[in-house]
Amino acid sequence: MTIGKSTKLSPIEIGYKIDARLPVIPLAMQIKRAACAGPHAHPRGQFIYASNGTMRVICDGNIWVVPPSQAVWVPPNTDHEVHFPAEVSLRNLFIDPSATSCLPSYVMVLEVSSLLRELVLKAVRIGDAYTPGCSGWRLMQVLIDEIGDARQAALRLPMGRDERIVRVIEVLLNAPGDARKLDDWAAIGCVSSRTLSRLFVSETGLSFGAWRKQLRLINAIEDLGNGRSVTEIAYDLGYKSPSAFIEMFRQSLGTPPGQYFRGQRRG
Repeated sequence: MTIGKSTKLSPIEIGYKIDARLPVIPLAMQIKRAACAGPHAHPRGQFIYASNGTMRVICDGNIWVVPPSQAVWVPPNTDHEVHFPAEVSLRNLFIDPSATSCLPSYVMVLEVSSLLRELVLKAVRIGDAYTPGCSGWRLMQVLIDEIGDARQAALRLPMGRDERIVRVIEVLLNAPGDARKLDDWAAIGCVSSRTLSRLFVSETGLSFGAWRKQLRLINAIEDLGNGRSVTEIAYDLGYKSPSAFIEMFRQSLGTPPGQYFRGQRRG
């Protein structure tokens, strides 16, 4: 899951502007192959939505890959890092801390309904040119309510902290298609295979096999969103055939990869 060379983005100044009269400050950006300069936090909460393209979000020992049907909610003063491996049409909403009491208190990836999407796009057109009580201000209140009601998306990759499991994770992050057996990975972690299995469950909540499958799913979504073919992705991720990869994807997400992303675009 390497991003290669990319433009480094500094924290956006709007995120530090505290003003309860502007509960939401929208910002549209067109970004290509870029990433945050490093983990950062700001007083305003941030709703990060790519209406086109995929994002990768890293926070608190978790990695999410976020397609256009989803968005990321980052509460105020929460360290986070976002990567944009290809071109994305980004729609940010910076939410004043005075307006976040009904929103989640931790980083969360949310499903974006058709209504929420249209509210976000309308908010971006309004910008910060509104005052308390006007129609734009009322739209921002509805938008905050819709973010609070949005469903949580489940696809994330939990990281471990134990040095032994970290050695294994670092290799797999850079080579998700590596098909070595558990005994081989145990040797990399300098532990027995039984200990490595136990560490994955205790550190990530997933078995080794389930964690690697989740890693491959996340890479697949990112690559599909960036226009790579199913065949290329299947072989890169260590599957013996495209059909085996398609079946794994369908069992995990309820739809084959081509249909999954056609659904994202229709949404």
